[in-house]
Amino acid sequence: MTESTTNRDRLMLTAIDLMAEKGYQGVTTKEIAAAAGVSEMTLFRQFGTKLQLLEQAIDRFHYAGEMEELFSTRLTWSLREDLLRITRAYHDIMDRNRKLVLVMLRSAELSDLRDRAQDHPRQLQQLLTAYFQEMQRQGKVKAIDSEAQAMAFMWMNYGAFISRLHNADLITAVSQEQFLQTSIALFVDALTPMNERIKER
Repeated sequence: MTESTTNRDRLMLTAIDLMAEKGYQGVTTKEIAAAAGVSEMTLFRQFGTKLQLLEQAIDRFHYAGEMEELFSTRLTWSLREDLLRITRAYHDIMDRNRKLVLVMLRSAELSDLRDRAQDHPRQLQQLLTAYFQEMQRQGKVKAIDSEAQAMAFMWMNYGAFISRLHNADLITAVSQEQFLQTSIALFVDALTPMNERIKER
Protein backbone atom coordinates (compact mmCIF):
# COMPACT_ATOMS: atom_id res chain seq x y z
CA MET A 1 0.00 0.00 0.00
CA THR A 2 1.44 3.39 -0.99
CA GLU A 3 1.72 6.34 1.37
CA SER A 4 -0.88 8.17 -0.73
CA THR A 5 -3.35 5.28 -0.43
CA THR A 6 -2.68 5.06 3.30
CA ASN A 7 -3.38 8.77 3.69
CA ARG A 8 -6.62 8.45 1.72
CA ASP A 9 -7.98 5.63 3.86
CA ARG A 10 -6.83 7.31 7.07
CA LEU A 11 -8.54 10.55 6.09
CA MET A 12 -11.78 8.79 5.18
CA LEU A 13 -11.89 6.71 8.36
CA THR A 14 -11.03 9.73 10.52
CA ALA A 15 -13.72 11.82 8.84
CA ILE A 16 -16.32 9.10 9.44
CA ASP A 17 -15.35 8.82 13.13
CA LEU A 18 -15.53 12.59 13.68
CA MET A 19 -18.76 13.05 11.72
CA ALA A 20 -20.44 10.19 13.59
CA GLU A 21 -19.55 11.97 16.83
CA LYS A 22 -20.16 15.61 15.87
CA GLY A 23 -22.27 15.55 12.73
CA TYR A 24 -21.28 16.48 9.20
CA GLN A 25 -21.52 20.23 9.79
CA GLY A 26 -19.74 19.99 13.14
CA VAL A 27 -16.43 18.89 11.63
CA THR A 28 -13.99 20.94 9.56
CA THR A 29 -11.46 19.77 7.01
CA LYS A 30 -8.73 21.21 9.23
CA GLU A 31 -9.93 19.08 12.14
CA ILE A 32 -10.12 15.94 10.00
CA ALA A 33 -6.62 16.45 8.64
CA ALA A 34 -5.14 17.11 12.08
CA ALA A 35 -6.78 14.02 13.59
CA ALA A 36 -5.51 11.93 10.64
CA GLY A 37 -1.98 13.26 11.12
CA VAL A 38 -1.70 14.98 7.74
CA SER A 39 -1.90 18.55 6.51
CA GLU A 40 -5.15 20.13 5.39
CA MET A 41 -3.50 20.64 1.99
CA THR A 42 -3.09 16.85 1.73
CA LEU A 43 -6.83 16.45 2.30
CA PHE A 44 -7.61 19.01 -0.40
CA ARG A 45 -5.14 17.39 -2.79
CA GLN A 46 -6.64 13.93 -2.21
CA PHE A 47 -10.35 14.82 -2.19
CA GLY A 48 -10.98 18.47 -3.00
CA THR A 49 -13.75 19.07 -0.45
CA LYS A 50 -15.26 17.55 2.67
CA LEU A 51 -18.30 16.43 0.69
CA GLN A 52 -16.16 14.74 -1.96
CA LEU A 53 -14.24 12.99 0.81
CA LEU A 54 -17.49 11.54 2.17
CA GLU A 55 -18.65 10.57 -1.33
CA GLN A 56 -15.48 8.59 -1.87
CA ALA A 57 -15.76 7.01 1.58
CA ILE A 58 -19.19 5.66 0.60
CA ASP A 59 -17.75 4.19 -2.59
CA ARG A 60 -14.73 2.79 -0.75
CA PHE A 61 -16.33 1.25 2.33
CA HIS A 62 -19.91 0.33 1.41
CA TYR A 63 -20.85 -3.18 0.33
CA ALA A 64 -21.36 -3.30 -3.46
CA GLY A 65 -17.85 -4.50 -4.34
CA GLU A 66 -17.73 -7.21 -1.67
CA MET A 67 -21.19 -8.44 -2.60
CA GLU A 68 -20.27 -8.65 -6.28
CA GLU A 69 -17.28 -10.82 -5.34
CA LEU A 70 -19.46 -13.05 -3.16
CA PHE A 71 -22.06 -13.58 -5.88
CA SER A 72 -19.36 -14.21 -8.49
CA THR A 73 -17.24 -16.73 -6.60
CA ARG A 74 -18.84 -18.06 -3.41
CA LEU A 75 -22.37 -19.25 -4.22
CA THR A 76 -23.17 -22.97 -3.96
CA TRP A 77 -26.71 -22.87 -5.44
CA SER A 78 -28.06 -24.29 -2.19
CA LEU A 79 -30.75 -21.82 -1.13
CA ARG A 80 -30.18 -22.12 2.62
CA GLU A 81 -26.38 -22.00 2.39
CA ASP A 82 -26.35 -19.11 -0.05
CA LEU A 83 -28.86 -16.96 1.83
CA LEU A 84 -27.02 -17.50 5.11
CA ARG A 85 -23.72 -16.58 3.45
CA ILE A 86 -25.22 -13.47 1.85
CA THR A 87 -26.96 -12.43 5.06
CA ARG A 88 -23.87 -12.85 7.22
CA ALA A 89 -21.75 -10.90 4.74
CA TYR A 90 -24.34 -8.12 4.62
CA HIS A 91 -24.47 -7.74 8.40
CA ASP A 92 -20.68 -7.95 8.73
CA ILE A 93 -20.27 -5.12 6.23
CA MET A 94 -23.07 -3.00 7.68
CA ASP A 95 -21.76 -3.45 11.23
CA ARG A 96 -18.30 -2.43 10.06
CA ASN A 97 -19.81 0.67 8.45
CA ARG A 98 -22.29 1.54 11.20
CA LYS A 99 -20.67 4.95 11.81
CA LEU A 100 -20.91 5.81 8.12
CA VAL A 101 -24.58 4.79 8.13
CA LEU A 102 -25.22 6.98 11.18
CA VAL A 103 -23.59 9.97 9.48
CA MET A 104 -25.83 9.51 6.44
CA LEU A 105 -29.02 9.07 8.47
CA ARG A 106 -28.45 11.96 10.87
CA SER A 107 -27.32 14.67 8.45
CA ALA A 108 -30.27 16.34 6.71
CA GLU A 109 -27.94 18.30 4.44
CA LEU A 110 -26.65 15.07 2.84
CA SER A 111 -29.84 14.19 0.94
CA ASP A 112 -28.05 14.20 -2.43
CA LEU A 113 -25.35 11.95 -1.03
CA ARG A 114 -27.97 9.56 0.35
CA ASP A 115 -29.30 9.25 -3.20
CA ARG A 116 -25.79 8.36 -4.38
CA ALA A 117 -25.46 5.78 -1.60
CA GLN A 118 -28.55 4.02 -2.97
CA ASP A 119 -26.36 2.69 -5.78
CA HIS A 120 -25.21 -0.01 -3.34
CA PRO A 121 -28.63 -1.45 -2.44
CA ARG A 122 -29.65 -1.12 -6.09
CA GLN A 123 -26.70 -3.29 -7.10
CA LEU A 124 -27.49 -5.80 -4.36
CA GLN A 125 -31.12 -5.93 -5.50
CA GLN A 126 -29.96 -6.69 -9.05
CA LEU A 127 -27.61 -9.43 -7.84
CA LEU A 128 -30.32 -11.02 -5.70
CA THR A 129 -32.94 -10.76 -8.45
CA ALA A 130 -30.61 -12.51 -10.90
CA TYR A 131 -29.84 -15.15 -8.26
CA PHE A 132 -33.52 -15.91 -7.63
CA GLN A 133 -34.19 -16.02 -11.37
CA GLU A 134 -31.44 -18.61 -11.82
CA MET A 135 -32.71 -20.60 -8.84
CA GLN A 136 -36.17 -20.60 -10.45
CA ARG A 137 -34.63 -21.81 -13.70
CA GLN A 138 -33.03 -24.68 -11.77
CA GLY A 139 -36.37 -25.47 -10.14
CA LYS A 140 -35.03 -24.75 -6.65
CA VAL A 141 -37.38 -21.90 -5.74
CA LYS A 142 -41.02 -21.21 -6.51
CA ALA A 143 -41.87 -19.27 -9.66
CA ILE A 144 -42.84 -15.95 -8.12
CA ASP A 145 -41.61 -12.40 -8.76
CA SER A 146 -37.81 -12.49 -8.36
CA GLU A 147 -37.47 -8.77 -7.71
CA ALA A 148 -40.12 -8.96 -4.98
CA GLN A 149 -38.19 -11.87 -3.43
CA ALA A 150 -35.01 -9.80 -3.53
CA MET A 151 -36.64 -6.76 -1.93
CA ALA A 152 -38.30 -8.82 0.81
CA PHE A 153 -34.92 -10.34 1.64
CA MET A 154 -33.17 -6.96 1.65
CA TRP A 155 -35.83 -5.17 3.72
CA MET A 156 -35.82 -7.99 6.26
CA ASN A 157 -32.07 -7.62 6.77
CA TYR A 158 -31.96 -3.83 6.61
CA GLY A 159 -34.72 -3.65 9.20
CA ALA A 160 -32.77 -5.97 11.48
CA PHE A 161 -29.63 -3.85 11.08
CA ILE A 162 -31.44 -0.58 11.81
CA SER A 163 -33.12 -2.13 14.84
CA ARG A 164 -29.75 -3.22 16.23
CA LEU A 165 -28.31 0.19 15.40
CA HIS A 166 -30.91 1.68 17.74
CA ASN A 167 -30.47 -0.74 20.66
CA ALA A 168 -32.60 -3.74 19.73
CA ASP A 169 -31.46 -5.38 22.97
CA LEU A 170 -33.90 -3.08 24.78
CA ILE A 171 -36.84 -4.94 23.22
CA THR A 172 -35.57 -8.49 22.66
CA ALA A 173 -33.01 -10.98 23.90
CA VAL A 174 -32.91 -12.69 20.49
CA SER A 175 -29.30 -12.75 19.30
CA GLN A 176 -28.24 -11.80 15.80
CA GLU A 177 -27.38 -15.43 15.03
CA GLN A 178 -30.82 -16.58 16.23
CA PHE A 179 -32.41 -13.98 13.99
CA LEU A 180 -30.32 -15.05 11.00
CA GLN A 181 -31.08 -18.74 11.41
CA THR A 182 -34.80 -18.23 12.05
CA SER A 183 -35.40 -15.69 9.29
CA ILE A 184 -33.50 -17.70 6.69
CA ALA A 185 -35.36 -20.88 7.70
CA LEU A 186 -38.68 -19.08 7.19
CA PHE A 187 -37.55 -17.62 3.88
CA VAL A 188 -36.26 -20.97 2.58
CA ASP A 189 -39.41 -22.79 3.70
CA ALA A 190 -41.61 -20.25 1.90
CA LEU A 191 -39.63 -20.37 -1.36
CA THR A 192 -38.76 -24.05 -1.69
CA PRO A 193 -41.06 -26.03 -4.03
CA MET A 194 -42.66 -29.17 -2.62
CA ASN A 195 -40.65 -31.50 -4.88
CA GLU A 196 -37.39 -29.99 -3.58
CA ARG A 197 -38.52 -30.46 0.02
CA ILE A 198 -39.22 -34.14 -0.68
CA LYS A 199 -35.69 -34.56 -2.12
CA GLU A 200 -34.18 -33.12 1.07
CA ARG A 201 -35.94 -35.67 3.30
